[in-house]
Amino acid sequence: MNKLLLAPGMLCIIGLCGYFLLTAPFSWSALRPTRDVADRAAPDLGNGRSLLYAGSCGTCHASPGQPDETRLGGGLALTSGFGTFYMPNISSDTTDGIGAWTVPQFVRAMREGVSPEGENEYPAFPYTSFQRMNADDLRDLLAYIKTLPPVAGKARDHDLKFPFTMRRGVGLWRLVFLDGKPLTSDTQKSAGWIRGRYLVEGPGHCAECHSPRDVAGAIVAGKRFSGAPDSEGHGYVPNITPDETGIGYWSQRELTDYLGTVNQRGIGTRFQRPIGTHPCG
Repeated sequence: MNKLLLAPGMLCIIGLCGYFLLTAPFSWSALRPTRDVADRAAPDLGNGRSLLYAGSCGTCHASPGQPDETRLGGGLALTSGFGTFYMPNISSDTTDGIGAWTVPQFVRAMREGVSPEGENEYPAFPYTSFQRMNADDLRDLLAYIKTLPPVAGKARDHDLKFPFTMRRGVGLWRLVFLDGKPLTSDTQKSAGWIRGRYLVEGPGHCAECHSPRDVAGAIVAGKRFSGAPDSEGHGYVPNITPDETGIGYWSQRELTDYLGTVNQRGIGTRFQRPIGTHPCG
């Protein structure tokens, strides 16, 4: 009888150990190809500013109810099938924002989805795209954010459905869907194409909204950029694939006119809509 009881008990212990190991928010990069680290050069604030607007950070993180998109106090509600996510404060405030974060902490959060406190970040934070960014760009982005106004106050906790309330379980999601790799090089393409791909796949994180997702909340393989229902039920996020069903027939002039001429802030007019609206229309 004792032996019959011992076997299930051992299996439970092994299962629990495996769960805690696989969901641990430690750096999975140790198991993947070595990534770059930021050099010791002074941050390029102009580059950081351009990256902030290329990623339209203010659309999600600017404090609601006020027009200044550089006041990144968070609080915007993002509804989804998993519950409601409330965008965090990413202002320069050293207590409630990210003003006290170091470059390695910021790089780890952006590329691996692990907070400085050692917690798994929910993938509503699009680190599956930000993982493609290089460390110097992330250093510049953090440095620029730290020049923006500090905003006191933390966003409220997410209101999620069970079992998504178990943040620890996100570690399994990261293990399956986060590869931790930079973009592959393609010497056959022009410098403009390479830069464009980097902006689209990395800081711009275009696929995160313009692609359908499966039941796990991951982008459906083979359908990137093909459009998807808006997660908040406000219509359909358009298909931007490069064929006749998307924007393949658009001329460069038409695309430029739609997105808006880039101005001195490094941001097109499509990003100058009221806070909380979708930047892509």
